[in-house]
Amino acid sequence: MSGHIGFEIDGHIAVITIDRPEKLNAMTPEMAARLVELARRCNEDDAIRAVVLTGAGERAFSAGSDIRALDGYTTPWSFRQRQDYCDAVRRIVKPVVAAVNGYAFGGGLETSMSCDIRIASENASFAAPEVKLGWIGGGGMATYLRAAIGPSNAALMLMTGDPVDALTARQWGLVSEVVPQKDLLARAREIARIIATRAPVAVETAKLNLSAAAWMPTENAIGYERDLQTICFATEDAAEGRRAFAEKRTPDFRKK
Repeated sequence: MSGHIGFEIDGHIAVITIDRPEKLNAMTPEMAARLVELARRCNEDDAIRAVVLTGAGERAFSAGSDIRALDGYTTPWSFRQRQDYCDAVRRIVKPVVAAVNGYAFGGGLETSMSCDIRIASENASFAAPEVKLGWIGGGGMATYLRAAIGPSNAALMLMTGDPVDALTARQWGLVSEVVPQKDLLARAREIARIIATRAPVAVETAKLNLSAAAWMPTENAIGYERDLQTICFATEDAAEGRRAFAEKRTPDFRKK
């Protein structure tokens, strides 16, 4: 099975591309392993401050796991212990912007929801079609759908398996913006570049804080937020931000 995961660095931005357009960017175990490796590289490289994740070609962001490859798992346990590409994306500590072009189906939908910000092209569509084949998603499908679009819309997608278009996805809150396909990657890069100009420690703690806000009880989440705020306030970047504000100049953040 051909296909690979593309990777490039543009300044402080890393661009990861699921590159198997002839198969709607369906993921193989080898591609998943490569994504795990790239997620680790993004975390370890302090020069990378934001990540854009997209799919090659005009037809698909990703159609999820290659169905044929699933027969390669000889036991249910080997399937359960597989390297999961959605887990890899969620482990990236830097902000991740998904540029969703075309189909985001099954594991592709889960991959996009594992990102922090989702921008869709006008031809994008989203579906959880596993129920049509006899199983359900396992990369955070129900958890993230319910949080993003509410229990009724999530149930509609999970129980019918039918797709929703980009405008519906925006109306429901699944994506932030819908743009012409020709502008999609440029817009995603623009958002990533804006984020990369902000204080890196503050941005990464904001990502942690959002996760806490989603899953912790309210009082615990607020306490955690104040702890994170204190950590940020003690950084050299925070002092630089205050100096730059007083001096009416652009701050020079160095992740310190």
